[in-house]
Amino acid sequence: MRTTDMTRGSPARLLLSFALPMMAGNIFQQLYTIVDAAFVGRFAGIDSLAAVGAADWFSWMVFGVVWGYTQGFSILISQRFGAGDLSGLRRSIGQSLMLTALITGLLTVVSQAVVSPVLSLLGTPDDIRPKAALYLRILFGAMPVMAAYNAQAAILRAMGDAKTPLAAMTLASLTNIALDALFVIVLHWGVAGAAAATVIAQGASAIYCFSILKKLRDYLPARADWKPCRELIRDLIRLGTPTAAQNVVIGVGGLALQRVINGFGSVFIAGFTATNKLYGLMEMAAVSYGGAIAAYAGQNAGARLFRRIQRGIRSGALMAAGTALAIGAVLLVTGRWVLSLFVDPQAAMREQVLDIAQQYLFVMLAALFVLYLLYVYRSALQGMGDTVTPMLSGVAELIMRVGSALILPSFLGYTGVFLAEPAAWLGAELLLMITYYRKINRLLTQTEE
Repeated sequence: MRTTDMTRGSPARLLLSFALPMMAGNIFQQLYTIVDAAFVGRFAGIDSLAAVGAADWFSWMVFGVVWGYTQGFSILISQRFGAGDLSGLRRSIGQSLMLTALITGLLTVVSQAVVSPVLSLLGTPDDIRPKAALYLRILFGAMPVMAAYNAQAAILRAMGDAKTPLAAMTLASLTNIALDALFVIVLHWGVAGAAAATVIAQGASAIYCFSILKKLRDYLPARADWKPCRELIRDLIRLGTPTAAQNVVIGVGGLALQRVINGFGSVFIAGFTATNKLYGLMEMAAVSYGGAIAAYAGQNAGARLFRRIQRGIRSGALMAAGTALAIGAVLLVTGRWVLSLFVDPQAAMREQVLDIAQQYLFVMLAALFVLYLLYVYRSALQGMGDTVTPMLSGVAELIMRVGSALILPSFLGYTGVFLAEPAAWLGAELLLMITYYRKINRLLTQTEE
């Protein structure tokens, strides 16, 4: 494992060298998500694909709590690393792992209890509800496994190591594809097989990250670092809660959107799901830039190099926007062919499903650069220690997504549903951009006085 000091050297080069391994890791992560959906859609039927799609926003919201806390906790870890405070770094790692375990245990119990009521509340069609419930119960039952990977990957990235999470995701992807073929195609386990393959693959990635972390003796918590520290726990909760709450708020908006989607029936859900599986692929570089920028801003904030943060964010925004345009151009040409991989060639409603999926894809591609800039400014603020504004951006997403989903379909039909996602991106991105520029200019003025 190799840590990276991001307080020295070219900001653009550092961001790109950090983001590229993350992109590769995200490619593998999205690959097995896509393979899951492709195997389910082609070999288990359109109803199974719709069931997985009907579960998407709920599972995203629940796991978003864990992701949010681990991401928030890593902010303090990156700042301690940037400041060269090894004692504080070890304590931060120990307390963050302890809190992650506690939060994950509570969330596992609660999520299992609410699966059926939530699916009913969302108006999930009766023909796909049992499969959606089964898929969710398997994923939620394995939440500690998912949390173990995310917590360890967040720690490694906070210290500038993007290569170990890449190797872990490569391992997970290959494991998932092999198990998908076995569970879905050979054993005909359907959505249960896809869920089980995902869980086992995540377990493999968690074990790999642990094998690397345990070698880092200078950074590993000692026995005293596991003893609860009220002040440190308060700081970690202060950083993690807004990030987790941000994901919950976004997820609530997604659930409202899902209820509208469910009202259009299983065929529409299947088409919408096919494009949503590509959404992860379209988003992957944005997530990677975000991870790089969060680590960069965190380390430089710890060293109080605010002018350097400004230079890095400017470079990151340009790279992100250019990447969004390139991805959009490729998928504009190849989109329908890629979408066809998710649908059984013999399905009676195949062309209708693909038409819905393609229309949704084109709408998202037109606004993809907005999503990429959203990640840049959200991650910059988080790295600088501001997790409240990103949470408020989640509220902006909620308002725009729900408002668009409830109002626009009355005028535009299901095209109005497609516009809900870009509208949510735009509302959040404007808030984040305005706040970032105000904050960085204030910090620069205070430092230079």
